Amino acid sequence: MITIENERMKEIPLLHIVDQERQREKLPFIIFVHGFRSVKENNLHYAYYLAQKGFRVILPEALHHGERNAGLSGHDLNIHFWDVVLQSIDELAILKDAYEEQQLIDPSRIGVAGTSMGGIVTLGALTRYPWIKAATSLMGMPYYEKFASWQIDEMKKQGLEIPIEEDELSQLMLRLKELDLSLQPEKLQNRPLLFWHGKKDPIVPFPSTYHFYETIKPLYQNDREKLQFIIDEKAGHKVSVEGVAQTVRWFETFV
Repeated sequence: MITIENERMKEIPLLHIVDQERQREKLPFIIFVHGFRSVKENNLHYAYYLAQKGFRVILPEALHHGERNAGLSGHDLNIHFWDVVLQSIDELAILKDAYEEQQLIDPSRIGVAGTSMGGIVTLGALTRYPWIKAATSLMGMPYYEKFASWQIDEMKKQGLEIPIEEDELSQLMLRLKELDLSLQPEKLQNRPLLFWHGKKDPIVPFPSTYHFYETIKPLYQNDREKLQFIIDEKAGHKVSVEGVAQTVRWFETFV
């Protein structure tokens, strides 16, 4: 039987999904990050299928979302988009270390995945954490610096207030540059990476993600099976049933 536990690990709310019969075993581990304005519960179907395959899965709640929502909404929440991304990346290591200390995970078999903002988090995390063995980005993109600049320009065009001082903005851009996978693709180190993206996505532009995939293909010329981009010609900003199934297969194969 698959169990779902609502837990707090180092003050981070999360759902912990695992086969009850293997609850105390050292298992391969998947951290799955939800999207912007979403909640951890929305990805339970991924976790259930992965747990059936023998993985220990956690679904953390991102800053300012779900149980951690302090009342931010609308434009105020948009302003904090990159704060959420950056903290989510920091918290991946906190969570991994916590479960490793309890000897509940195999530290050589760790995967990270996410939808939309969670996919963006996943791609940034690959620049920092060599312990990620395989990853899946569902509707994410790696262009941190360009995407942040575009967001700021859009807010200015709309006449929206940006309550961030110029020096703070410069510091943010420096931090984003450090985690921008498009600027340092060599940090992939041939690790298995799966993309899924709907061609009609109105939120995270499909062309930019596909362009990145095309630029990194030469890095995988000797390991072509470790890099895959699944295009859904009809999908918008919602992962198909096939996308969910392919995510599970990816981690079955490479973690």
